[in-house]
Amino acid sequence: MFALTIIKTGSTFPGIRQKSGDFEDWIIAGCGLSAEMVDVVDVAAGAVLPAAESLAAVIITGSPAMVTDQAGWMQAVAAWLPQVLAQRIPLLGICFGHQLLAQAMAGQVAYHPQGREIGTVAVQLTAAGRADRLLGCLPTTFLAHVTHAQTVSALPAEAVCLAANAFEATHAFRLGANAWGVQFHPEFSAAIMRAYIDEQAGALTANAVDVTALQAAVADTEAANALLARFMAIVRDS
Repeated sequence: MFALTIIKTGSTFPGIRQKSGDFEDWIIAGCGLSAEMVDVVDVAAGAVLPAAESLAAVIITGSPAMVTDQAGWMQAVAAWLPQVLAQRIPLLGICFGHQLLAQAMAGQVAYHPQGREIGTVAVQLTAAGRADRLLGCLPTTFLAHVTHAQTVSALPAEAVCLAANAFEATHAFRLGANAWGVQFHPEFSAAIMRAYIDEQAGALTANAVDVTALQAAVADTEAANALLARFMAIVRDS
């Protein structure tokens, strides 16, 4: 059995991938694992989802795709996720994965009415977040890297909101005892965040966003980055 299964839902920008690797590479490094310990299942490229009972832990990556497009592979993952949750397997959805998890469990996803949130931002834990066994390791207010145009507009009825900020009402949530979604990117480094801003500079400028100010605000996010190692500690405890 692999220590971790990564459900790959897309790739980063080609220029970033060529220089710095892809989502799964950053997640594996952040989890403190070797590549041999991880099964990467590229569902966006048509890979078959593994049987839920064969899994030790799951992380769902971010993606340039939009959850509301409801592509066939997205629907397949959404139908598979309740099986994983029923096994009480530790699961973490990141950005797109966070949104897809919410939608799969009867939440709602939509384009954010304020547009894209991008850069290094401050995020605050809720009271539930401060008591959570995954996010509770973070400071009450912490810095995190973000880039998303869609949002969880309505949480599943049984979900608990764990973190938010003035822009994003649901930066993290928990379902049951073992499944989490985070809108931010704990796998991003400051260098990767800067590269994301550079890649989208034209569109950001066209929408009257000050790209220079965004770049100046990029900072290290050690606390948020530590979330991946904390997730693997929960996996080992489980």
